Formats: sequence, structure tokens, C-alpha cells
Amino acid sequence: MKIREIINTIAAFAPLQYQESYDNAGLIFGNADWEATGVLLTLDATEAVIEEAIARNCNLVVAHHPIVFGGLKKINGSNYVERVAIKAIKHDIAVYAAHTNLDNVRNGVSDMMAKRLDLVNCRVLDPKKDLLRKLYTFVPRADAEKLRTALFAAGAGHIGGYSECSFNGEGTGTFRAGDSANPYVGQIGQRHTEEETKLEVIFPANLEQNVLKALLENHPYEEVAHDIVKLENTYQQVGSGLVGQLKEPMEEEAFLRLVKEQFRTGCVRYTPLRGKPVKTVALCGGAGSFLLKKARAAGADAYISADFKYHEFFDAENQLIIADVGHFESEQFTVELFYHILTEKFPNFAPLKSTIHTNPVNYL
Repeated sequence: MKIREIINTIAAFAPLQYQESYDNAGLIFGNADWEATGVLLTLDATEAVIEEAIARNCNLVVAHHPIVFGGLKKINGSNYVERVAIKAIKHDIAVYAAHTNLDNVRNGVSDMMAKRLDLVNCRVLDPKKDLLRKLYTFVPRADAEKLRTALFAAGAGHIGGYSECSFNGEGTGTFRAGDSANPYVGQIGQRHTEEETKLEVIFPANLEQNVLKALLENHPYEEVAHDIVKLENTYQQVGSGLVGQLKEPMEEEAFLRLVKEQFRTGCVRYTPLRGKPVKTVALCGGAGSFLLKKARAAGADAYISADFKYHEFFDAENQLIIADVGHFESEQFTVELFYHILTEKFPNFAPLKSTIHTNPVNYL
């Protein structure tokens, strides 16, 4: 198996187009055309993890956090990032990261957190904009169903919980084929009138090439008239954080004890209790203080995330409980997510989970 097949599978689940502008997800070291000897899954690609990959004959490390986040001007081993780069390159270890793109997909990092608490009715807390496109095309009525089905198969036509969504209008098209044309209908040099269906479908921007391929391969015309328009609509399946409900309301202290247990953390930092039961819970893996206002607006009774600064705890305004479980603790189940993605696609392939505990934070 090529490394390309493995990383393409992860990218199909969490497209690189979904990462934030500041991020560096993707293949950081190595060659996608190398034969994969094995893959090691981890949260952080540390020196110890690279050594583990060498020992376990894995030439691909899949991590959540990009080991190279900003630019490297020198690689002389003066810090752990440079040492990882040297060791990985020296031993032909490819390193791939799925970071904020994995955070932003509906079934990504925050969903793994939600599963720990058995939340129901979950939705994206802060859906992203500018990720949807609309295709308009015109096709002879007799060929509309074939084309429509092909576009659906390519990933078009999903709106919320609905699939195979399209709009179809009937009208009349005209054209005149030139001398070099090979028209599907009509005669060269004569204006032709054809009863056509105007077909409209929405699709995610990352599937544009697939949708165009389906359009061109299944449309009967030699020249396919079509428009692709960028939409400002929010994409409800992609964005930061989640909000959902506990199956039954919980008393606050009992809820916090459950959070500590389920996230295997030595410490939960939290704001003053409000004396109200917890029912609606917002979550965000990693540093999530930027979503606090969204959590409040969503009516959350508690917001579980990490890396809150002292003064940011005041921003709860007694409207919810902030529960800071720690950065590593909020994202530790990402390894399980990687494992699920790969074994579902390649049931006979055995990715390895790193045995290295990469959390740099300890608790007394």
C-alpha cells in the first residue's frame, strides 16, 4: 500500500480545505508515493514517537498536531521540532497531520468528546461559511435523471439531514452548431431548439472536481453549459465545536465528577456553580475559549474545553459553567478516531496506536 492511499483516506474524512488559515495540516515530511511499511497513530509527533515508529517498522506517523506549525529557517537540532525533522528525514519517516480540519468536521474531535458523555441531538456550535457551492446546468429532459443521479453519487445534493436534493425547472434552450462541432442533437449551421431541464444542486467545495467529473461524463452535450457559484451559506456539518444534550439532567458537582472521570484528567478547572442542573453541554477540543460566546448563545449549561486564561473564566458571566479539562485530555481520543477511519476503509490493514504518552503537563 502506498502512503498516499492512507493519507487520502484521512483527507477524505477531514478535507484539508477545512483547516484554518493559520494551520499546517497535511503531509509535513516524506513522500506520498513511498510504500507504507506501517502507520503509527499519535496526538503529537515527538522525538520519542519517531523513535517508536522506527522500532516498530512504521514509516508513516499520523498525528493530530502538526510538528511544524510555523516556518523553519534553520534545521540544526537546537529544539525538539528541528530534532524531529532531522530524525524523521534521516530514517525516511513520513509525518502527516490532521489538525483543525479534523476539529472542524462534524464527526471529528469534538464528536469524540461528545461520545464520552453520551450526548444526543448534537450540532456544530459555530458552522463555517464559504464552503458550499451551487452548480447550475442545462440538460435535455430525457437525460436529466441520469445526470442527476450521477451528481448525487459524486457528493452533491446534501442539505442538513437530507440527501438527493435538487431543483429542476423546465425551459427551452437554443444553439447553433459550428462547422467543427459534433452536436448531440440538431444540425450543423442551423439553430436548434431543445426542451431542457435546468438542474441545480449544492455541494461542498472540496468535492468540486468530483462533481465536475460526474457532470462532464454524464451530460450528453459536447459543450456543457454550467455555472458554479460560491455560496455564503453556513455549512452546518463543518465548523468549530459541538453542542448537545445529556440524556438526563445532572446535578452540577455530579456532572463535573463525570467529566473528570471520562476525560481521565488530574484536574478540572471550573467556574462557580450556579445551583442549576446541567442539561445542554457545549464542547470543543483543544484551546476553545474563542467559542465561549457561541456556547452561551446556544444556551449551554456547561462548556467543556481547554486552555482558558484566568481572566477568560470571568466571561462565563454566571450563564454557564466553564470546565477546562486540559488540552491533551480534550483531544486524547483522536487516536481512536484515526484508527476507526483507517480500519473501516482497510479492514485487513492494522494501524498501530502509539504507546508514548505525549502530554507535557503533569498534575500532583
